[in-house]
Amino acid sequence: MAGKKGAGVLELAVLGLLNEAPMHGYELRKRLNALLGMFRAFSYGSLYPCLKQLLARGLIVEDRPEERESGALPLQSRRSKIVYTLTAEGKEHLQELLTEAGPASWEDEGFGVRFAFFSHTRADVRLRILEGRRSRLEERLESVRAALARTRERVDSYTLELQNHGLESVEREVRWLNELIGRERAEQEQAKTTNQDMPRDKGR
Repeated sequence: MAGKKGAGVLELAVLGLLNEAPMHGYELRKRLNALLGMFRAFSYGSLYPCLKQLLARGLIVEDRPEERESGALPLQSRRSKIVYTLTAEGKEHLQELLTEAGPASWEDEGFGVRFAFFSHTRADVRLRILEGRRSRLEERLESVRAALARTRERVDSYTLELQNHGLESVEREVRWLNELIGRERAEQEQAKTTNQDMPRDKGR
C-alpha cells in the first residue's frame, strides 16, 4: 500500500511540475528533489519508471529536439536530451488529482506535495485538505501525550527530550494549520461577500 501511495505522490509531482514548463529528465530530477526531498525520501530510480507509465497512458510526450536537428544520438545521451511535455490529457488528469481531498492528501506521504500545488487547487478542496491534516495531527498529539504520560518515569532524560521534541513539532504544525485554515476561511468569506455585492446587469 505504501508503494502505491508513493507512486501516486510522484505522479502528481511530475505532472504538476511539467504543467509549469516542459523539462529535461535531469532538470525534472532536480526539481523533484527540491520538492519531494523536503517531505519524504525520493528515489531517483523511481522517476523513469513513473515517466514510462505516464508516456504509455498518453499523459506526457517526449521530444528530442537535438535528434531532429543532428540525426541519431549516442545511446548514453538520449535520455538526458529528452524533453518531457504534458499533454491535454495530462492536464485534465492533473486537475482531477487536484480535486481529490481524501485521507491520502493529508497523510505525511502526500500532504507536502499537495500543499506545493495549492495555487492550482480549488479553495474548497484546499480547506478540506488543511482540516483533514489538522484532524490527523490532533489525533497524533493525543497518542503522543498519552505515551509520554505512561513512560515519563521509566525513560532516561535523552529519550524524554526526544519525545518532547516530537510533541513540540506536531504542536507547531497544528498552530500553523490553524493560521492557514483561518486565512482560507476569511478569504472565502470575503470572496462570497464580494460576489454578493457585485452589481448585476439588469439588461440581461
